[in-house]
Amino acid sequence: MSSVLEHLLLDVEEQQQQPKIKIKNLRKESDDGKLEILKGITVDIPKGMVVGIIGPSGSGKSTLLRALNRLWEPSSSSVFLDGVDICNLDALSLRRKVAMLFQLPALFEGTVADNVRYGPQLRGIKLTDDEVGKLLLMADLDSSSTNFKDKSGADLSVGQAQRVALARTLANSPEVLLLDEPTSALDPISTENIEGALMKLNKNQGITLIMVSHSIKQIQRMADLVCLVVDGQIVEVLKPNQLSQAHHPMARRFLELSS
Repeated sequence: MSSVLEHLLLDVEEQQQQPKIKIKNLRKESDDGKLEILKGITVDIPKGMVVGIIGPSGSGKSTLLRALNRLWEPSSSSVFLDGVDICNLDALSLRRKVAMLFQLPALFEGTVADNVRYGPQLRGIKLTDDEVGKLLLMADLDSSSTNFKDKSGADLSVGQAQRVALARTLANSPEVLLLDEPTSALDPISTENIEGALMKLNKNQGITLIMVSHSIKQIQRMADLVCLVVDGQIVEVLKPNQLSQAHHPMARRFLELSS
């Protein structure tokens, strides 16, 4: 085999093994500089996986999540998307690729269809009614009724509004979804609907999911890997069925009290 071909094969193999997101020594201090919120987080997020982030309140979970699409600006060479430093990417383009679904849905003024069309419209793309309907179906909403697309956000339940927010996010064709307690304000049925929609997106579209949750059971239902965050550090990375084997004392205490 020629050396050129060997190098090409090695490059392909390296790209296949490359994590979707690489975090290297990520740090953040409080605004007054007196408190270190993140203390050198280092972890790889594999492509196409569901990664759960759990830990005590105030441990830095949401802060970690917000660094991944520059809702706060991480230092250079600390967060990489497909091997590229996110600080070198246009922030808006990055947020289309690495989108976030928040705890409470915040819909814009206008109809459901207006909300779903919002992102593409900023780029001069007008989604058809059929395209809007497909996105709503991907978010587990029955879009067969034209009336639903014409509803105002104020007329929706919180669960419906959260799924419309998900459809609006999906309209930008994200590669990664950051999920910050996306079901904590929802009833069990709405939670089940959101979880089902997210798992289908992961399975059918290959979207990488990174999810902060206080619900251990939810993480066990959904995640492939779980990062245990304590006091600004990832102290362990385990599979969901291995959580009972956690060694870190604070992590074990958190899991015992949460189960």
